[in-house]
Amino acid sequence: MSEVSFEDLLDGAEHEAVKFELRDAYLTSDPAYLGWLAGEPVEKVSAEYEDWTSLVRATVSRGVRIRRVRVVSEPVSEYVRFEHAVTPAVNLAGGEEIRWLARREARDLLIPAVDVWAVDGKTALFLHFSGEGDLVGSDVVTDKATVAPVVTAFSAAWKRAIPHGEFKV
Repeated sequence: MSEVSFEDLLDGAEHEAVKFELRDAYLTSDPAYLGWLAGEPVEKVSAEYEDWTSLVRATVSRGVRIRRVRVVSEPVSEYVRFEHAVTPAVNLAGGEEIRWLARREARDLLIPAVDVWAVDGKTALFLHFSGEGDLVGSDVVTDKATVAPVVTAFSAAWKRAIPHGEFKV
């Protein structure tokens, strides 16, 4: 794992942080996800992510725009149903803008092979996950030749993606 935390990454943002999410499942052993599967209310499982919501809220309050595109297979996985259910209380409540893009609608876009955050068009944090969805490492890149295509790809995906409130799972 890189030495840059999400907190450090967002604390350093001045204008914008964008994220590509490209997997259909993450951390399937996460207690919040398991609780949701067991029928716990969305409000209860969403509370598990309050640290994230607070970090985003603080970042957005400094004038930093945070956007995320989730590229998903259809029909969606059970994990994507969970993400969709908690998005209002976790992401949107903090001030993130979330859009969803069906993988088939992204077929002609050149998007990264792994999840990535890009901050101010200058820094990219590439996230590496195991096949089971566990975070196993990351790389921070500041080379413009690597970061610029990520930003361009995100912009194209964002234009095509559906806002959270309109995306049905």
